[in-house]
Amino acid sequence: MTLPLFNPDDLPEPPTPAEVVHASSGGKPRLRVPQRDQVELRWASLDELLELDHPVRNVWAAVCGLNLTPWLEPIKAVEHHVGRDATDPRLLLALWVYATIKAIGSARELDRLCRESLPYQWLCGGVSLNYHTLSDFRSQGGEKWDALLTQIVASLMSLELVKLERVAQDGMRVRASAGASSFRRRERLEECLEEARQQVEALKGSVDEKEGRDGNERRRGQIEAQRRAARERLERLEEALRECAELQEQREASAKQSGRKVEEARASTTDPEARNMAFADGGKRPGYNVQFSTDTESGVIVGVEVTNAGTDGDELPPMLDQLKRRYKKVPGTSLVDGGFATKKTIEESAAQGSTVYAPLKNEKKQLEDGKDPYAAKRGDSDAVKEWRKRMGTEEGKAIYRIRGQVAEWVNARCRNHGLRFMPVRGRSRCLNVALLHAIVHNLLVGRKLRAALEAAAS
Repeated sequence: MTLPLFNPDDLPEPPTPAEVVHASSGGKPRLRVPQRDQVELRWASLDELLELDHPVRNVWAAVCGLNLTPWLEPIKAVEHHVGRDATDPRLLLALWVYATIKAIGSARELDRLCRESLPYQWLCGGVSLNYHTLSDFRSQGGEKWDALLTQIVASLMSLELVKLERVAQDGMRVRASAGASSFRRRERLEECLEEARQQVEALKGSVDEKEGRDGNERRRGQIEAQRRAARERLERLEEALRECAELQEQREASAKQSGRKVEEARASTTDPEARNMAFADGGKRPGYNVQFSTDTESGVIVGVEVTNAGTDGDELPPMLDQLKRRYKKVPGTSLVDGGFATKKTIEESAAQGSTVYAPLKNEKKQLEDGKDPYAAKRGDSDAVKEWRKRMGTEEGKAIYRIRGQVAEWVNARCRNHGLRFMPVRGRSRCLNVALLHAIVHNLLVGRKLRAALEAAAS
């Protein structure tokens, strides 16, 4: 044990800061202290306060270059007619684009930032907003988000920056806005539904009947909020019963083919369309399966889908149909992982004109057992035989390796932008969130592609 150099009991008490100052200068210290009640006049605009190279300026420029006619057409407030002015859709879109870049998915948080953070204040330019307006803009008009993605990709295709000759597709599990304890079996759902109906009936009647003619406005608002919440809960329970019945039919059909025992289906009372599915960490949680199809040469997301399927086995053919609908073209090559590699998928994709590159099932084990995994198997169609054959070549394996560096990169980037938890409920609204992430990704990638094209031309 090391003995201390000095005995603490023998040391004097240290002087206070004031004693030190008086001992050294003999006067009272002069300090700069906050004067928060001082009135100041500041002659500066928001544009002057924000630095010229701030990234939010690029976001605004990119959004202003988009055609937002689908958002403008429904607006009824026009010049020389009565009506309240509508909020510029460019502003709402720019706010969500910049918020997504910063991994912000909450409308309430975005509302707060619009009041407290300079970049968001600069975008607003004095326009007042609330979280309802922000949330409704993102959740509604799914076909508008879909058309906007097509517009961005089509503009890049017109410059030959996206050729859509080869795509990589992958699915990522995203946590749904529902708890694991919210899943109920049919019998319990019916009980909850009856309770919800009774609650809606109990809340019927005018506010005046419940509160009297002199009921205060605050209480009237509370009653209306209770009614709205009761109606929404009733609608969710009705939807949960429908989803439960549909899922039960699917399980019974699957059990007939496999011969396994049918498990009773359950549905969530919070988000009826969500499903319990396996995540990358091995756990099971309520979630959605977000599918991104990416052009391998440019890194641009060309297709988006959101399903509640727990596996990717049937997701490639519908995505090829989507790409044909969007761009009138089917990519000649599709790179997918082993979860997509079913005989049905390979055959349907080949019929659509797309060659699939995907790893063979148990390829390593078959090689260790002395079997040839690349040889045709009994019952293989011509498309499946060709798939086995090309995956046994060095060229086929080299092409497939491109998938990881494209699809996994896109998934990781969307994760970094906050696509880990769905801030909304319902598959259609979750699809809007996924489309927003794809649009943000494409705006960032497209800016770099255009810059490289301009640099090459100069």
